[in-house]
Amino acid sequence: MILYGASLSPFVRKVGAILGEKGLDFEHKPVAPGADDPEFKQCSPFGKIPGFRDGDYCLADSSAITHYLEAKHPGTAMIPADAEARGKVLWFEEVADTVLVPPMGAIFWNRVVARLMGTEPDEAAAVNAEENTLPPVLAYLESQLADGRDYLVGDSLTLADIAVASPFKNLEYGRANIDWGAYPKLRAFVDRILARDSFARMLEADMAMIGAVA
Repeated sequence: MILYGASLSPFVRKVGAILGEKGLDFEHKPVAPGADDPEFKQCSPFGKIPGFRDGDYCLADSSAITHYLEAKHPGTAMIPADAEARGKVLWFEEVADTVLVPPMGAIFWNRVVARLMGTEPDEAAAVNAEENTLPPVLAYLESQLADGRDYLVGDSLTLADIAVASPFKNLEYGRANIDWGAYPKLRAFVDRILARDSFARMLEADMAMIGAVA
């Protein structure tokens, strides 16, 4: 199996962690979005990351890849069979992908990626995300952990936890100004999930890139 995409992408990081949790061996090929790499483009025709190859089978999009892996390798299930739990897991993944990532992306893009690419950052967009867009999302996630639970859904790790925790590393890289005192349970949850062995490989790959702008 081959996972295409820069580890700095929370979507690539998510798939890498899912592969790790399932104990699946894979090769990581760090390519940028839109890269002119024939093998990558075969798997991701629109140039989005991650792309994924399993033998002759190609697929793109982190959610599609995760569902494929869940169906083909059901051991260490990341998506519950129970209808209500399954619905909640997919809801949290959607929140992460479409509500959490955009403001985090504004911070990360303008404080890290712009420097990597040598382009002019938009600091106002990063500050707006910190002060206005991101706090309501963090407050919602804090509320979902208010009863002291270890995981977002049920009593074991699921895709929900990996999807939600994955983007938070980009806040750290972007030196986001977040009042973590307002979100203590969320902070503890994120730290605990990102410390899992399944994230180690992608986070090590991050360091090689972040070092260029540290």
